[in-house]
Amino acid sequence: MLKIGIAGLGGIGRVHAATYAHLEDCTVGAAAEPSAAGQKTAAEFGITCYANLADMLADSSIDVVDVCTPSFMHKNCVIQALESGRPVICEKPLALNGADAREMYALAEEKGLQLMVGHVLQFSPVSRLLHTLVESGEYGRALDAVFLRLSACPQWGRDGWLFDKAKSGLLPFDLHIHDLDLLISLFGIPEKYDVVSGGREGLGYKEYYRFLYHYSNLNVCCEAAWYNADIPFTATWRVYFEKAVALYDGVNATAYAFDQAPRQFDVEEKIKIPTGINIPPTGMFYEELGFFLNRIRQGRGPQYRKDQIIGLIDILENIT
Repeated sequence: MLKIGIAGLGGIGRVHAATYAHLEDCTVGAAAEPSAAGQKTAAEFGITCYANLADMLADSSIDVVDVCTPSFMHKNCVIQALESGRPVICEKPLALNGADAREMYALAEEKGLQLMVGHVLQFSPVSRLLHTLVESGEYGRALDAVFLRLSACPQWGRDGWLFDKAKSGLLPFDLHIHDLDLLISLFGIPEKYDVVSGGREGLGYKEYYRFLYHYSNLNVCCEAAWYNADIPFTATWRVYFEKAVALYDGVNATAYAFDQAPRQFDVEEKIKIPTGINIPPTGMFYEELGFFLNRIRQGRGPQYRKDQIIGLIDILENIT
């Protein structure tokens, strides 16, 4: 039975706490959360709550540390947890610059501990489908791709850390990171890239970005936006293969080819766990956290996707 200590019980910490309750052979043993709201969440889940991370790490019963704090606090929390001798699960982004990411991975390797980063989109059925289509070569080689991730500007973060570049990395690290991580896992680190961005004047941040990532014989276009409009959240992709176009419209995934009927893929999640926040019930966190805990139980190495994650952060750091 693995006992997890969660650092941070805001929105994503609540999601993780709710998810662990559905996983076997683990339990949330404690949390570190100084805020009254977070301490209330701990009480709802029946979790022992410490006012700071150092006190939680002094609890010898904790086996694993799950870092769910705001992005700018990740490095300090990860370093403390690794220094205490525990493997770490850290929410994305691991860091806001490549130097910090490299320092954390170097410490994990020095301590012989696993450091895993929660890029949860990798664990969705539709992302797994796209990996299968690309890696199997069933429709030939991918020639072109478009990813959209568009949102109304987050109202909950207006006066907080999310709109402080030094603390969040803004839109590229909050929103676009999902699609960039997916395309790096599919096609590798881009050979080069071009970026345009814009929006209303006087905001201190860009409202939209368009990215063009270049590979040998493949171009990938991504759009990401925090629009000043109450539009529905949009997360879609289209990939042109040599023999078909595969399209995900946010609900359905379909492949279109000549001389055959459109092929509909099953991308329905088999497990859907309520999150307790403004994320619909989903099984992505169940799959992700279960996968990470199994790696810890098995003592797996080397570091999970280390080079891809460092490459991702290097690109986003340059963009912002």
